[in-house]
Amino acid sequence: MSDVLHQRMVTLCDALKFQAVANVYSDLAEVAAKQETSYIEYLEQVLKAENDLRQGRSRHTMAKLAGFPAIKTLEDYDFEFATGAPRQRIIDLAGMAFLERKENVILLGPSGTGKTHLAIALGYRATQCGVKVRFICAADLMLQLKSAQRQGRYKEVLRRSVLGPRLLIIDEIGYLPFSDTQANLFFQVIAKRYEEGSVILTSNLSFGEWEQAFGGNTALTSAMLDRLLHHAHVIQIRGDSYRLKEKRRAGIMGTPLPTAQIED
Repeated sequence: MSDVLHQRMVTLCDALKFQAVANVYSDLAEVAAKQETSYIEYLEQVLKAENDLRQGRSRHTMAKLAGFPAIKTLEDYDFEFATGAPRQRIIDLAGMAFLERKENVILLGPSGTGKTHLAIALGYRATQCGVKVRFICAADLMLQLKSAQRQGRYKEVLRRSVLGPRLLIIDEIGYLPFSDTQANLFFQVIAKRYEEGSVILTSNLSFGEWEQAFGGNTALTSAMLDRLLHHAHVIQIRGDSYRLKEKRRAGIMGTPLPTAQIED
Protein backbone atom coordinates (compact mmCIF):
# COMPACT_ATOMS: atom_id res chain seq x y z
CA MET A 1 0.00 0.00 0.00
CA SER A 2 1.36 3.43 -0.94
CA ASP A 3 2.21 5.99 1.71
CA VAL A 4 -0.22 8.42 0.09
CA LEU A 5 -3.14 6.00 0.36
CA HIS A 6 -2.22 5.16 3.94
CA GLN A 7 -2.15 8.84 4.84
CA ARG A 8 -5.59 9.33 3.27
CA MET A 9 -6.89 6.44 5.40
CA VAL A 10 -5.37 7.89 8.55
CA THR A 11 -6.85 11.32 7.77
CA LEU A 12 -10.31 9.82 7.28
CA CYS A 13 -10.02 7.81 10.49
CA ASP A 14 -9.00 10.93 12.40
CA ALA A 15 -11.99 12.81 11.02
CA LEU A 16 -14.33 9.99 12.00
CA LYS A 17 -12.51 9.33 15.28
CA PHE A 18 -11.79 5.74 14.26
CA GLN A 19 -8.62 5.13 16.22
CA ALA A 20 -8.67 1.35 16.08
CA VAL A 21 -9.44 1.26 12.35
CA ALA A 22 -6.34 3.33 11.60
CA ASN A 23 -4.20 0.85 13.52
CA VAL A 24 -5.61 -2.45 12.26
CA TYR A 25 -7.07 -2.00 8.77
CA SER A 26 -3.83 -2.77 6.93
CA ASP A 27 -2.97 -5.93 8.91
CA LEU A 28 -6.55 -7.18 8.67
CA ALA A 29 -6.52 -6.55 4.92
CA GLU A 30 -3.46 -8.78 4.54
CA VAL A 31 -5.10 -11.55 6.55
CA ALA A 32 -8.31 -11.20 4.55
CA ALA A 33 -6.41 -11.45 1.27
CA LYS A 34 -4.62 -14.63 2.37
CA GLN A 35 -7.82 -16.23 3.62
CA GLU A 36 -9.87 -14.93 0.68
CA THR A 37 -12.30 -13.32 3.09
CA SER A 38 -15.24 -11.46 1.59
CA TYR A 39 -15.36 -7.66 1.65
CA ILE A 40 -18.24 -7.73 4.12
CA GLU A 41 -16.40 -10.09 6.48
CA TYR A 42 -13.31 -7.88 6.29
CA LEU A 43 -15.41 -4.81 7.05
CA GLU A 44 -16.97 -6.62 10.00
CA GLN A 45 -13.53 -7.39 11.45
CA VAL A 46 -12.42 -3.78 11.08
CA LEU A 47 -15.57 -2.42 12.72
CA LYS A 48 -15.37 -5.02 15.49
CA ALA A 49 -11.85 -3.83 16.35
CA GLU A 50 -13.16 -0.27 16.63
CA ASN A 51 -16.13 -1.34 18.72
CA ASP A 52 -13.92 -3.38 21.07
CA LEU A 53 -11.65 -0.39 21.63
CA ARG A 54 -14.58 1.93 22.37
CA GLN A 55 -16.21 -0.54 24.74
CA GLY A 56 -12.91 -0.95 26.56
CA ARG A 57 -12.65 2.80 26.98
CA SER A 58 -16.24 2.99 28.17
CA ARG A 59 -15.68 0.26 30.77
CA HIS A 60 -12.55 2.04 32.00
CA THR A 61 -14.45 5.33 32.29
CA MET A 62 -17.38 3.70 34.10
CA ALA A 63 -15.02 2.12 36.64
CA LYS A 64 -13.20 5.42 37.16
CA LEU A 65 -16.41 7.41 37.68
CA ALA A 66 -17.74 4.84 40.17
CA GLY A 67 -15.33 6.14 42.81
CA PHE A 68 -13.85 2.82 43.89
CA PRO A 69 -10.97 3.35 46.35
CA ALA A 70 -9.17 0.53 44.49
CA ILE A 71 -10.09 -2.03 41.88
CA LYS A 72 -10.95 -5.40 43.43
CA THR A 73 -12.10 -8.54 41.62
CA LEU A 74 -13.78 -11.75 42.67
CA GLU A 75 -10.80 -13.66 41.29
CA ASP A 76 -8.60 -11.92 43.88
CA TYR A 77 -10.84 -12.71 46.83
CA ASP A 78 -9.47 -15.32 49.22
CA PHE A 79 -12.40 -17.67 49.75
CA GLU A 80 -10.10 -20.13 51.52
CA PHE A 81 -9.35 -17.60 54.25
CA ALA A 82 -12.88 -16.19 54.61
CA THR A 83 -14.37 -19.58 55.36
CA GLY A 84 -17.83 -18.16 55.96
CA ALA A 85 -18.15 -16.50 52.55
CA PRO A 86 -20.62 -18.52 50.43
CA ARG A 87 -18.63 -18.82 47.19
CA GLN A 88 -21.46 -20.08 44.97
CA ARG A 89 -23.93 -17.42 46.09
CA ILE A 90 -21.41 -14.68 45.40
CA ILE A 91 -20.56 -16.15 42.01
CA ASP A 92 -24.29 -16.22 41.23
CA LEU A 93 -24.55 -12.54 42.16
CA ALA A 94 -21.69 -11.80 39.76
CA GLY A 95 -24.06 -12.78 36.95
CA MET A 96 -25.75 -9.40 37.63
CA ALA A 97 -29.29 -10.81 37.55
CA PHE A 98 -29.93 -9.01 40.86
CA LEU A 99 -29.53 -5.70 39.01
CA GLU A 100 -32.18 -6.65 36.49
CA ARG A 101 -34.54 -7.50 39.34
CA LYS A 102 -33.56 -4.34 41.28
CA GLU A 103 -32.59 -6.42 44.30
CA ASN A 104 -30.20 -5.44 47.09
CA VAL A 105 -27.10 -7.18 48.41
CA ILE A 106 -26.18 -6.85 52.09
CA LEU A 107 -22.76 -8.06 53.21
CA LEU A 108 -22.45 -8.61 56.96
CA GLY A 109 -19.45 -9.77 58.93
CA PRO A 110 -16.57 -8.85 61.24
CA SER A 111 -14.08 -6.19 60.23
CA GLY A 112 -11.41 -7.33 57.80
CA THR A 113 -13.24 -10.32 56.31
CA GLY A 114 -13.48 -8.82 52.83
CA LYS A 115 -16.94 -7.26 52.73
CA THR A 116 -15.68 -4.13 51.00
CA HIS A 117 -13.61 -6.25 48.61
CA LEU A 118 -16.70 -8.18 47.57
CA ALA A 119 -18.80 -5.03 47.26
CA ILE A 120 -16.20 -3.41 45.01
CA ALA A 121 -15.75 -6.61 43.01
CA LEU A 122 -19.48 -6.82 42.29
CA GLY A 123 -19.56 -3.12 41.50
CA TYR A 124 -16.57 -3.40 39.19
CA ARG A 125 -18.17 -6.35 37.41
CA ALA A 126 -21.27 -4.18 36.90
CA THR A 127 -19.22 -1.36 35.33
CA GLN A 128 -17.72 -3.88 32.91
CA CYS A 129 -21.30 -4.65 31.86
CA GLY A 130 -21.94 -0.98 31.16
CA VAL A 131 -23.81 -0.26 34.40
CA LYS A 132 -23.47 3.12 36.11
CA VAL A 133 -22.21 2.51 39.64
CA ARG A 134 -21.38 4.73 42.58
CA PHE A 135 -19.30 3.65 45.58
CA ILE A 136 -19.26 5.73 48.77
CA CYS A 137 -18.83 5.06 52.48
CA ALA A 138 -21.83 5.80 54.68
CA ALA A 139 -20.18 8.61 56.64
CA ASP A 140 -19.12 10.44 53.46
CA LEU A 141 -22.60 10.06 51.98
CA MET A 142 -24.13 11.68 55.05
CA LEU A 143 -21.63 14.55 54.95
CA GLN A 144 -22.42 15.09 51.28
CA LEU A 145 -26.17 15.16 51.82
CA LYS A 146 -25.97 17.43 54.87
CA SER A 147 -23.75 19.83 52.94
CA ALA A 148 -26.21 19.79 50.05
CA GLN A 149 -29.04 20.63 52.45
CA ARG A 150 -27.18 23.66 53.78
CA GLN A 151 -26.48 24.85 50.26
CA GLY A 152 -30.05 24.32 49.07
CA ARG A 153 -28.94 21.63 46.61
CA TYR A 154 -30.35 18.58 48.37
CA LYS A 155 -32.84 17.50 45.68
CA GLU A 156 -30.27 18.00 42.94
CA VAL A 157 -27.59 15.95 44.74
CA LEU A 158 -30.12 13.27 45.69
CA ARG A 159 -31.26 12.95 42.07
CA ARG A 160 -27.76 12.88 40.59
CA SER A 161 -25.69 11.00 43.16
CA VAL A 162 -28.23 8.77 44.91
CA LEU A 163 -30.91 8.04 42.33
CA GLY A 164 -28.75 8.40 39.21
CA PRO A 165 -26.56 5.29 39.52
CA ARG A 166 -28.20 2.00 38.68
CA LEU A 167 -26.13 0.43 41.47
CA LEU A 168 -25.34 2.34 44.66
CA ILE A 169 -22.73 0.83 47.00
CA ILE A 170 -22.70 2.15 50.56
CA ASP A 171 -19.78 0.91 52.62
CA GLU A 172 -19.36 0.63 56.40
CA ILE A 173 -22.88 1.01 57.77
CA GLY A 174 -22.60 1.41 61.53
CA TYR A 175 -18.87 2.08 61.58
CA LEU A 176 -19.80 5.48 63.02
CA PRO A 177 -23.20 6.02 64.70
CA PHE A 178 -25.60 8.39 62.93
CA SER A 179 -27.23 11.40 64.50
CA ASP A 180 -31.02 11.76 64.21
CA THR A 181 -30.59 13.98 61.15
CA GLN A 182 -28.17 11.58 59.49
CA ALA A 183 -30.43 8.61 60.25
CA ASN A 184 -33.32 10.39 58.55
CA LEU A 185 -31.16 11.25 55.54
CA PHE A 186 -30.06 7.65 55.21
CA PHE A 187 -33.66 6.46 55.42
CA GLN A 188 -34.53 8.81 52.56
CA VAL A 189 -31.78 7.27 50.44
CA ILE A 190 -33.13 3.77 50.99
CA ALA A 191 -36.77 4.83 50.59
CA LYS A 192 -36.08 6.66 47.32
CA ARG A 193 -34.21 3.71 45.82
CA TYR A 194 -36.72 1.10 47.00
CA GLU A 195 -37.71 -0.98 43.95
CA GLU A 196 -36.07 1.66 41.72
CA GLY A 197 -32.45 0.52 41.80
CA SER A 198 -30.13 -1.91 43.54
CA VAL A 199 -28.07 -1.13 46.64
CA ILE A 200 -25.08 -3.02 48.02
CA LEU A 201 -24.44 -2.38 51.72
CA THR A 202 -21.64 -3.56 53.97
CA SER A 203 -21.74 -3.60 57.76
CA ASN A 204 -19.93 -5.20 60.67
CA LEU A 205 -23.16 -5.07 62.69
CA SER A 206 -25.90 -7.67 62.87
CA PHE A 207 -29.36 -6.35 62.04
CA GLY A 208 -30.23 -6.38 65.73
CA GLU A 209 -27.54 -3.75 66.30
CA TRP A 210 -28.63 -1.38 63.55
CA GLU A 211 -31.13 0.44 65.75
CA GLN A 212 -28.30 1.62 67.99
CA ALA A 213 -26.32 2.79 64.95
CA PHE A 214 -29.34 4.79 63.73
CA GLY A 215 -29.79 6.94 66.79
CA GLY A 216 -31.93 4.43 68.68
CA ASN A 217 -34.87 5.21 66.39
CA THR A 218 -36.82 1.94 66.43
CA ALA A 219 -39.53 2.98 63.95
CA LEU A 220 -37.09 4.40 61.42
CA THR A 221 -34.76 1.41 61.62
CA SER A 222 -37.64 -1.02 61.25
CA ALA A 223 -39.06 0.83 58.24
CA MET A 224 -35.64 1.02 56.61
CA LEU A 225 -34.86 -2.67 57.10
CA ASP A 226 -38.32 -3.56 55.80
CA ARG A 227 -37.48 -1.85 52.49
CA LEU A 228 -33.91 -3.10 52.34
CA LEU A 229 -34.74 -6.73 53.02
CA HIS A 230 -37.88 -7.01 50.90
CA HIS A 231 -35.80 -7.85 47.80
CA ALA A 232 -32.38 -8.67 49.20
CA HIS A 233 -29.56 -11.18 49.24
CA VAL A 234 -28.03 -11.25 52.73
CA ILE A 235 -24.48 -12.60 52.76
CA GLN A 236 -23.10 -13.54 56.18
CA ILE A 237 -19.30 -13.73 56.25
CA ARG A 238 -17.49 -15.34 59.15
CA GLY A 239 -13.80 -15.44 59.81
CA ASP A 240 -10.80 -13.61 61.18
CA SER A 241 -9.50 -10.30 59.86
CA TYR A 242 -7.60 -10.78 56.60
CA ARG A 243 -5.65 -7.57 57.22
CA LEU A 244 -4.34 -8.86 60.55
CA LYS A 245 -3.42 -12.24 59.09
CA GLU A 246 -0.29 -10.90 57.43
CA LYS A 247 0.81 -9.16 60.63
CA ARG A 248 0.48 -12.39 62.58
CA ARG A 249 2.48 -14.22 59.95
CA ALA A 250 5.21 -11.64 60.36
CA GLY A 251 5.11 -12.08 64.15
CA ILE A 252 3.89 -8.53 64.75
CA MET A 253 0.72 -9.72 66.50
CA GLY A 254 -0.09 -12.77 68.56
CA THR A 255 -2.78 -15.40 68.03
CA PRO A 256 -6.27 -13.86 67.94
CA LEU A 257 -8.74 -14.37 70.74
CA PRO A 258 -11.93 -16.26 69.88
CA THR A 259 -14.60 -13.99 68.37
CA ALA A 260 -18.38 -14.30 68.38
CA GLN A 261 -19.90 -15.20 65.03
CA ILE A 262 -22.82 -13.48 63.41
CA GLU A 263 -25.97 -15.52 63.78
CA ASP A 264 -27.88 -16.50 60.64
